[in-house]
Amino acid sequence: MTIQMGTSLRNARSAQIEITIGTTPKVQIRTGAQPANCAAADSGTLLAEFTLASDWSTQASGVLTFSSTPIGATASGTGTAAHYRIKDSAGTTCHMQGSVTATGGGGDMTVDNTSIASGQSVQITGWTITEGNP
Repeated sequence: MTIQMGTSLRNARSAQIEITIGTTPKVQIRTGAQPANCAAADSGTLLAEFTLASDWSTQASGVLTFSSTPIGATASGTGTAAHYRIKDSAGTTCHMQGSVTATGGGGDMTVDNTSIASGQSVQITGWTITEGNP
């Protein structure tokens, strides 16, 4: 049997993500395979770090997205983007991680170009989380 949620529960679950992570979190784009879970140490090379706005997400119909994309930063490392980690505003506690692909590549997060060189502009072009249907 499939579990179903009412609309208000679905919307509350997706809104809780921003509440728990907090304001002005850091998004890190990194090389290599993502760690086994958020409690594990960072892996790969840090390619770029973005600081999100205080009110960084929008939620509608159980879908959570970044408030505005593209979101840009200057790369601090060189390599191929493969995963992201969303951390608290101090950049110390990982709350979420997932795959990174180029725009249209089907990753959990998409960027304008996965081949990143130090000093280049990097843009997050898309990110969404969808809760189950009501």
